[in-house]
Amino acid sequence: MGFPGTWMTESESVVYRVVPKCACSTIGQIMFYSDHGTFFDGDIHDSTSGLHKWSQPQSQPLIEANVKNHGSVTFTCVRNPYTRILSSFFDKICGIQRNGRRYRGNLVPLLTQKYGIEVGGPDGTEDFDQIKSFRRFLLFARDTIRFKKPMEPDIHWSAMSGHIATFIVNGGRYDQIFFTEKFNEGMQNVLDAMDAPHEVDLKTIPRFNESEGHGPKRAHPVEDYFDDLSMHIMWEIYKKDFQLFKYDFDNPGNKLPKAEVDIREVHRRLGD
Repeated sequence: MGFPGTWMTESESVVYRVVPKCACSTIGQIMFYSDHGTFFDGDIHDSTSGLHKWSQPQSQPLIEANVKNHGSVTFTCVRNPYTRILSSFFDKICGIQRNGRRYRGNLVPLLTQKYGIEVGGPDGTEDFDQIKSFRRFLLFARDTIRFKKPMEPDIHWSAMSGHIATFIVNGGRYDQIFFTEKFNEGMQNVLDAMDAPHEVDLKTIPRFNESEGHGPKRAHPVEDYFDDLSMHIMWEIYKKDFQLFKYDFDNPGNKLPKAEVDIREVHRRLGD
């Protein structure tokens, strides 16, 4: 199976397991900058050179050799499951993507027909009941994750633990796992541990939020979107994420983790 979703700098200073909706655009640009002293011109997900990616066949043997030998500092980044699923909804479901079209073509018409979801009209700018539509989307996300119907789960709302586990199961080991909510602190620890050709000053690095502006703005506090049933569904599909990455399940309004990640526990529980 290899190491899908894994990026590595060309200098092999660092290896990163991408978790969608967890600051991956900014992290990718920092990796690119640390090698080349300049940012990639465009969305880093579109780059085909300057950064090794598992999706690039020529990069695979280099990534595999490095990971098997644990030749570099290796890390990933996680995010509060409540804010992550909300971000997926507003970006991927309600938003127009950078190619000018809806995400995954017929996905939104399917959701409108089968789940009664509204998305703010053709361009996502019309008013709609965000809370009602989000809760219906959450049912859809649960159906894809638990039952693989009406489609396989999408990488943007499948569990973080699933993404992180593939790396471990295939022979990888993480040195650091940090929180999107404490980005500068966590990313600085990674930079301190790697030997990069170019120094990175996190205070001056822009945030490359490539999904921002794709969809309507969230009109309510996070906790308003999650009633008792929604929280039950969140536990059903993201229980392991809450447990392993120490986020507060009982209070959707608290985006901060309650403790640091225990990397040994992550390897033990996800390495089966």
